[in-house]
Amino acid sequence: MEYEVTDNKELNRFEVHDEGETAFLEYDADENNIALLHTEVPGNIGGKGIAQALAARAFNYAKLNGLKVLIYCPFVSTYLKRHPELNELVGKK
Repeated sequence: MEYEVTDNKELNRFEVHDEGETAFLEYDADENNIALLHTEVPGNIGGKGIAQALAARAFNYAKLNGLKVLIYCPFVSTYLKRHPELNELVGKK
């Protein structure tokens, strides 16, 4: 399923709104890097690929903006293992 992922710049997080709930991937960005900090998907909307959509959006954002990705979120680490083609975007902590 395709999800609309928005960038809530005020809260520094990518968000998906589904069934009245908000799932998000928190980040911290500067001119060179985007640090992916924490992914949270409420239980009643979990298991639908929302976290994957959030991670994909974050990597796409990094690519489009010429940023290196710094990974602190365990889910994003797992996502990267499934998508090794994105390794070129990963920076050093």
